[in-house]
Amino acid sequence: MLTLIAGLLLFFAAHSVSIVNESWRDRMVAQIGEKAWMGVYSLISIAGFVLIVWGYGLARMEPVLIYVPPDWLRHLAMLLLVFVFPLLVATYFPGRISHAVKHPMLVATKVWAFSHLLMNGMLHDLLLFGAFLAWAVIDRISMKKREQRPLPGAPASGMNDVIAVVAGLGLYAAFVFKLHGWLIGVPVIP
Repeated sequence: MLTLIAGLLLFFAAHSVSIVNESWRDRMVAQIGEKAWMGVYSLISIAGFVLIVWGYGLARMEPVLIYVPPDWLRHLAMLLLVFVFPLLVATYFPGRISHAVKHPMLVATKVWAFSHLLMNGMLHDLLLFGAFLAWAVIDRISMKKREQRPLPGAPASGMNDVIAVVAGLGLYAAFVFKLHGWLIGVPVIP
């Protein structure tokens, strides 16, 4: 469990610099340069992610049950997850969807984490998905007080909404039928 916690702390430390101290981040970028900053940021994020994956796998071997969700929550969670991948794609293909939800990646993260909390009641699940949900909520609140840096992506277009929905639903289907079981080790459809 400590490896999972260490990974979460490392990953979210990197992802929370702008939330906690935007001016420090700007000073560091000015001092070492944007590319060097992104390199350090990426290395810390990747190290945190590796520890999260490894720690989650270790924690699954010694599960601690916190609650047993009713079966019907699985269906609700699956329905909510339909929106996650189109929102993720809309982050990089701005259109009406991204304009309506303002921060599609954060909304996708919140829906993904909340959905997984609905259907998983082990301690390691609560730590992982609860941390992502809490971070996404805190990040969204902080965005009201700071200037947003532009994200790389396609130019804004109405066609981008079609791309986001079609590609997002295709990714959702791929995860449901194959990728979740292959990557995570837990098939969605047994």
